[in-house]
Amino acid sequence: MNNSVTANFTTRMLILKAAIPEWWPVLLGMLVLYAPTFYDLFNGLWATEEQAHGPIILILSIWLIYRLWPRMMEQSAGKPASGMGWVVFVVALVFYIIGRSQQIMLFEMSSFIWMLAAILLIKRGSSALRIMWFPLFFLLFMIPLPGTVVIVLTMPMKMAVSYVTEHILFWAGYPIARNGVILQIGQYQLLVADACAGLQTLLTLESLGLFYLNVVRHTSVFRNVTLAILIVPISFTANVIRVTTLTLITYYFGDEAGRGFLHGFAGMVLFLSALILILSVDSLLQFIVKQRTARAV
Repeated sequence: MNNSVTANFTTRMLILKAAIPEWWPVLLGMLVLYAPTFYDLFNGLWATEEQAHGPIILILSIWLIYRLWPRMMEQSAGKPASGMGWVVFVVALVFYIIGRSQQIMLFEMSSFIWMLAAILLIKRGSSALRIMWFPLFFLLFMIPLPGTVVIVLTMPMKMAVSYVTEHILFWAGYPIARNGVILQIGQYQLLVADACAGLQTLLTLESLGLFYLNVVRHTSVFRNVTLAILIVPISFTANVIRVTTLTLITYYFGDEAGRGFLHGFAGMVLFLSALILILSVDSLLQFIVKQRTARAV
């Protein structure tokens, strides 16, 4: 197994090394264009709790591109370039100019994805874009949504998470009450913030689920479709676990401990909860698929 992994890694490195003469001008151009954008993101938007997932999405997308690169280079070799690539390039450039000059991050970050698609079409044709479609799609999750959309969709989600958390803890015998998205437990009040149960958090967990599906690539259509559908309730449940944990920490250890948890470990609890739930549900689906296969035989 180790020899196979080493050989696979060596092959990938050789392919990437061979591609450097062809692709370094492209990489240099992308660096000139988007280094300022990502610098601003790391020192601004991505430094906030609501958008802290952005670097994770970017790193995972780069890994997905690296993973698919040998296949893309092999299957697109000798294929004609697509003229549509120049159209997409112009669209990407317009988005970039408007976004950068007017400080509209939605346009500026969107242009990055359009530009990658344009480069693939110009350099390697539509076959390359077909192979690389998921990493480009996955990058959409790092783009911040307009504030009005977030506000409208976040409030019902916060209300639902607050409602479920209240009833779980009340059922467990804790002195808890709720007023909207404010939880009162003992002498403490907690506001369920956007970062705890907002739309962006849900989208982050959705991206985690889709990434998992893309990596494991189950052969069973039933298993893939069911798990994709269940990602939504799994994400909601992970948010409930996060808020419940925060509420209990505040109740037992005080407000300072609750705030420390929120800034230090809340995101870790969220992602670990979601990952454990996804793996558990996937294991259950695997058992169901095996049972169905055994009955069919």
